Amino acid sequence: MKLPFITFRAAAACIGLMASITFAETTTPSPAPKVAPCAVKMPVIDFVEYDLPNGLHVILHQNKTAPVVSTYLLYHVGSKNERPDRTGFAHFFEHLMFEGAENIKRGEIFKLTSAAGGDANASTSFDRTDYHFTMPANQLGLALWIESERMLHGKVEEVGVETQRQVVKEERRLRNENAPYGTLFENLSGMVFKGTPYEWPPIGAVQYIDQAKLSEFRDFYHHYYVPNNATLVVAGDFDLDATKKRIADYFGPIPRGKEIARPQFEFQPQEKPTEKTVALANTPLPAVLHAWRAPAETSADAPALELLTDILATGRSSRLYERLVRGEQSASEIEAFPELLENEGAVGVFAVGNPATPLEKLDSSIDEEIAKVRDLGVTPEELQKAKNLKLRALAQAYGTMLSRAENLAHYHVMFGNTGAINEQWKRYDAVTPGKIKEVAAKYLTPQGVNVLHYPVVKPNASK
Repeated sequence: MKLPFITFRAAAACIGLMASITFAETTTPSPAPKVAPCAVKMPVIDFVEYDLPNGLHVILHQNKTAPVVSTYLLYHVGSKNERPDRTGFAHFFEHLMFEGAENIKRGEIFKLTSAAGGDANASTSFDRTDYHFTMPANQLGLALWIESERMLHGKVEEVGVETQRQVVKEERRLRNENAPYGTLFENLSGMVFKGTPYEWPPIGAVQYIDQAKLSEFRDFYHHYYVPNNATLVVAGDFDLDATKKRIADYFGPIPRGKEIARPQFEFQPQEKPTEKTVALANTPLPAVLHAWRAPAETSADAPALELLTDILATGRSSRLYERLVRGEQSASEIEAFPELLENEGAVGVFAVGNPATPLEKLDSSIDEEIAKVRDLGVTPEELQKAKNLKLRALAQAYGTMLSRAENLAHYHVMFGNTGAINEQWKRYDAVTPGKIKEVAAKYLTPQGVNVLHYPVVKPNASK
């Protein structure tokens, strides 16, 4: 979830409160201190937005506190737009688009950016692919020119494609295949999102990238890397009128692409639990993941589910930390997370056990704590602490022009309302203890759980 901005002073008050709560609970765990709400005056993020005739949506946010500017270009294409037999294309293009363009030599994008004193990067998710620059204010033109060049005539050529095939395969080996618990996200997607376009993770499967022809990559580029599938945000120190003109000059001549058909699917409750054991030699400690299907991030239930994950496993006073780490000492690490996407989502609990802890012990402890929330709900103090934590996250989310640009684009594309950036905090503030109990009973059901086990494999186990 992308989060709106709050003032540093208000955030500091919340952070100070949370620090005092943690200290008090560490030294005197009972009785728990009262948790007061953080009084926060939310500022308004001003912006101007409009469409070019070719469909490019533009959002401009001026802030002249520092001579810095960020550009953020979001293409509404992610792994869910791929064919099941051609997964990994969206992520592949995240790399390929740095190969260059008709008027930019191979390898020159990073050199140009660095020479100008700037920074460039990109990322891919299930729902989108983004590219961003942070530059000195007087180098805004360079960032916009590079993005327009890549959109108008990016290089999809044999040498670049073959180079990036190897890069992506190595990334997959390092992050997924060779890292402890590296297959967690891939297995989670395959279980929780089974039967939907979210079933495969953004990094994709290596063999499909190997099998794809050059013409297939070019078709993907021409279909999705078009102005009517993109949102451009400029945030920071710039002249409004001059920037509008520059955007029109650079991006206006780019032809509009064909209309894009979006994958259509709806959240379906899971009717029976699933379980999978992943036995790998590089697993250092036993671990379990319990995950459930959840709705899209725009759902009315989404804020309560996010706060519930904080109540379960954020901080030393959270329920699962108190039980598994401090109480039973069965786990060394515990976390709960929401992965709420454009069409649906997931909520999960991940625990890394201590060496002697049976996986079944981790399972039963998690199950019992989830059942307590379903049956009994949470206390007002727990909920208020979770809201205070959310406000701290809000404070940290908008410390840079890049984070503001990213969130402006996110609300426009995923919520269909850029102005939601100034109202989003109210969704969390309105959550009640009753709503937490309701979403726990609705989504975190015994029949809807997907369990992953990562046992420690002994070296001679296969002999």
